[in-house]
Amino acid sequence: MLLLAALGALFSFVDAVGATVAADPETRVTESWRMYGFLVFAGLFVLLTLRPRRPPGVWELVIFHKTAAAVTATAVVGEGAEDAATVAAADGAPAVVLVTSYFLSKGYSGWTMLRAGGAETG
Repeated sequence: MLLLAALGALFSFVDAVGATVAADPETRVTESWRMYGFLVFAGLFVLLTLRPRRPPGVWELVIFHKTAAAVTATAVVGEGAEDAATVAAADGAPAVVLVTSYFLSKGYSGWTMLRAGGAETG
């Protein structure tokens, strides 16, 4: 599931390159930040796929970001915010995948590494 999320984020990165290059100077930094974020999340999804129980806290941060972005976008859909419904779906679906993967892979067990003095747990 996370590899699909990584591929989706990678596709979004590639897709965002055009928007970033075409952006006006006023929005180019924001578009660049968004584009780089897609690549960062693709990498995070791959890392979580390869090492789901290390390091502690990464799952929770990624879940927080995707859930918060989806909730924020959902809250402004009725206010006519451009692309809010798309963002709500694009971040909401990975949030569900992440929470499911977190429990299936026992991602929460990464925290035991801290208590065990850094011993490998996954």
